[in-house]
Amino acid sequence: MVAQTTYSLRHACLSGWLAAGVPPTRVAQWAGHTVQMLLTIYAQCIDGDEEICRARIAAALSADSA
Repeated sequence: MVAQTTYSLRHACLSGWLAAGVPPTRVAQWAGHTVQMLLTIYAQCIDGDEEICRARIAAALSADSA
């Protein structure tokens, strides 16, 4: 059995998008949620991206300096 309910498939999909780095604002829009509701349910899926975020900040700061 792949999933017990349709909700299980939805939950897996949204969790996967967040874990893949899709911005929460976009996932919330696609899911029909507010960002607040999305993060209340799925915040644990957004983990382990600290290094990516720091690299994006560094790149933005260096681009502003150039």
